[in-house]
Amino acid sequence: MCEGGINTGQMKLAVAMINDSLALSQQHLEQLHHLADHGRRSATSAQLAQVTVLLGEAREKLDSAVADLAITDDDDVTVERL
Repeated sequence: MCEGGINTGQMKLAVAMINDSLALSQQHLEQLHHLADHGRRSATSAQLAQVTVLLGEAREKLDSAVADLAITDDDDVTVERL
């Protein structure tokens, strides 16, 4: 990978796997948020809701990072074998 640059296909797959993991965590936290809310634990519910939002923002950043992996003609990439 270092000699020939970055394998963007592998990078996209790795980021997608992490994004899927965060999505699952986000779903679990959403369920816990509702359980805490129904159990009258408002402080815990609020904290869990905030974490859920932050995970959503992290997932958006991952999507943006994958979009930025696209190679353009403006990239000044040179490979020199030693």
